[in-house]
Amino acid sequence: MKRIVIFASGSGSNAENIIRYFTTKKTATVVKVLCNNKDAKVFERCKKLHVPCQLFTRDDFFNSENILQQLKKEADSIVLAGFLWKIPTNIITAFPNKIINIHPALLPKYGGKGMYGMHVHNAVKENNETETGITIHFVNENYDEGAIIFQAKTQLNPSDTPEDIAQKIHLLEYEHFPKVIETVMNG
Repeated sequence: MKRIVIFASGSGSNAENIIRYFTTKKTATVVKVLCNNKDAKVFERCKKLHVPCQLFTRDDFFNSENILQQLKKEADSIVLAGFLWKIPTNIITAFPNKIINIHPALLPKYGGKGMYGMHVHNAVKENNETETGITIHFVNENYDEGAIIFQAKTQLNPSDTPEDIAQKIHLLEYEHFPKVIETVMNG
């Protein structure tokens, strides 16, 4: 069985969805969640689901080999689920095409540094887009520029608020992200 380590920074709703999905699968399991935010709600979700969730520091991640060595021992694949830091080159090199991220827009639109969460949905609304969606992609050295694995679209109405857009995006994320992870891991 393949081992997934999830990186998260916030509420952990996608992490919970992925953990629950793989609970019933024989192909892979989520062995741990790593989090860089001591106040993140993902800790509560992981506790409830009996999955270890470990806090780590900026220094652990960028200035030492601690996280890399841990990943080499525990992970076959890495999933970014609302994780906001750029992945260091040493981790990308150690896990080529084994780090998967989800972005709440149809890349290459609305990608790059600072484009996450409501920042994306506000930009989509401000530009009067008629559709938006999700992009699941491999991670490389640049924000949101790795090879695209999968995209799903949703139509927007002129009356949609950024919060409405966020809700539509969450539905796409919950529906597709775990299935795409499973397909990539079995590919």
